[in-house]
Amino acid sequence: MLHLYCGNGKGKTTAAMGLALRAAGRGKRVVIAQFLKGANSGERFALAQLPQVTLLPVPDAVIFSFRMTEEERRAEARRYQDLLAQIRREAPGCFLLVLDEACAAVNTGLLPLEDLLACLDSLECEVVLTGRDPAPQLVERADYITSMEAVRHPFEQGISARKGIEF
Repeated sequence: MLHLYCGNGKGKTTAAMGLALRAAGRGKRVVIAQFLKGANSGERFALAQLPQVTLLPVPDAVIFSFRMTEEERRAEARRYQDLLAQIRREAPGCFLLVLDEACAAVNTGLLPLEDLLACLDSLECEVVLTGRDPAPQLVERADYITSMEAVRHPFEQGISARKGIEF
């Protein structure tokens, strides 16, 4: 089944990683691919300790897509094509596949929707997609849709992301 964790609120990645933890706790093989994210996140550090979890590589740091030069955008788009190929190689025997921020990668134009849909069509496992503003085609396909709503967030008061809470 396809799970979609979307919305403008905090918690999409946290929910996806929680499901990955649940599956791993049941001895299931989990593969996690992240788009538009770097290596400096608490969930990656924790999940890397679990033998059932395969974390696909991410860069040490990521530039916000709106700050990327055209050359950086092309390089990131190529990296995402390589990541889709790696996902297809890792998927056989996988129980749960998390595609964190896949919706955002599509929205920024770095990951063509058609390529993501083709990848999804090739999979035979439970899949979680996260990100804001999912494409209508993803919404239509989803079996589970959970929308996180931002009611209040410390960022609105100028408080930056905090280690252990936001990353």
